Amino acid sequence: MNATAVGTPQPAARNVAIDAYRGFVMLLMMAEVLEFAHVARSFPGNPLWQFLGTQQSHVQWVGMSLHDTIQPGFTFLAGVSLPYSLASRKNKGESFLRMLFHVLWRSLVLVALGIFLRSAGQSITYFTFEDTLTQIGLGYTFAFLIAFLKPRWQWLALAAILLGYWLAFALYPAPGPGFPWASVGVAPDWHQHLLNGFAAHWNKNSNLGWAFDTWFLNLFPRTAPFLDNAGGYATLSFIPTLGTMLLGLIAGRWYRESAPRIPFRRLLLAGAILCSAALVLHFAGICPIVKRIWTPSWTLFSGGVCIFFLAAFSWVVDVKQQRRLAFPLVVVGMNSIAAYLIASRCNDFVEGSLRTHLGARLLGIFGPPVEPVVLGSFTLLTYWLILYWMYRKRIFIRI
Repeated sequence: MNATAVGTPQPAARNVAIDAYRGFVMLLMMAEVLEFAHVARSFPGNPLWQFLGTQQSHVQWVGMSLHDTIQPGFTFLAGVSLPYSLASRKNKGESFLRMLFHVLWRSLVLVALGIFLRSAGQSITYFTFEDTLTQIGLGYTFAFLIAFLKPRWQWLALAAILLGYWLAFALYPAPGPGFPWASVGVAPDWHQHLLNGFAAHWNKNSNLGWAFDTWFLNLFPRTAPFLDNAGGYATLSFIPTLGTMLLGLIAGRWYRESAPRIPFRRLLLAGAILCSAALVLHFAGICPIVKRIWTPSWTLFSGGVCIFFLAAFSWVVDVKQQRRLAFPLVVVGMNSIAAYLIASRCNDFVEGSLRTHLGARLLGIFGPPVEPVVLGSFTLLTYWLILYWMYRKRIFIRI
């Protein structure tokens, strides 16, 4: 039995449910190698493949698929972890200034890493700021500072961010009848996704976020002037993304305040209120639910979904004590940055190696149309085994 000095602060036990949820988010990202959407095109009348393909694809503009929950989940969990991280650093006696410098450094590294990953294969550094890591990095320092506010002021900060962002987009002129959609990368067959009336303020590549990027991104060296983003994503989305982080911060605070109990009532009530408010704003035409430009209603809706996910994982792990069931996800969740890097840049190498060593006969055992799923399954297993080896060796990439 190990003796412990009286008065020595004890490190808080890891919240396994948070690690499992983070692992689930990263698994969804790594599972892109299964290529369900590609396979679904070979089975146009099969409802199962169509469902899987839809859930592994981003919606065109309005709405949400399971795949669309990856970025808000990763962002939300960055906020959930903040109260735990701050408590740990305070227990170690770190000053506010030292913590601030650490957070500033972490924010800078996240932004730089996002740019670095997006620049792979480019002829010059590709400055873009809509990447998940970059968006978190741009808002992380603000979330850190807000974490020191009293709970009421945290809620007020969240409201101010979302209301201010909504108002800025609402005041920017909506595209008129003669708007040159083709010049901003909106093809004629995409027009079915355009919003009408007041909601038109949040249309693709014709909103405040797009206008800002046509100025901001052209301040950096580019091979060609920036005119539009093919997916409609925008740098300014980091502002409402900060709102998602704050929802995670609040949930993380609830967990620490209620420990060892799980604040299920608060979580479920908050999730229901957030999703309901977002749906009212959406169907009233006040603010559509659009992930690609992270509208305030998207922040509310996706935040509610993230809270439901967190509550579900807490129920499985903490109430039902299914830690063995959660273990494969925990392996991934405890090394989320490594998982992100593997999913972002290792596909070609791993899949190429597997094709060489497994051969066409094994990969095509269920027929050519399903070959991507077979190859993707082996690839996903390889990723997990790498992360499991890192877990066993206690190798964790931290920023």
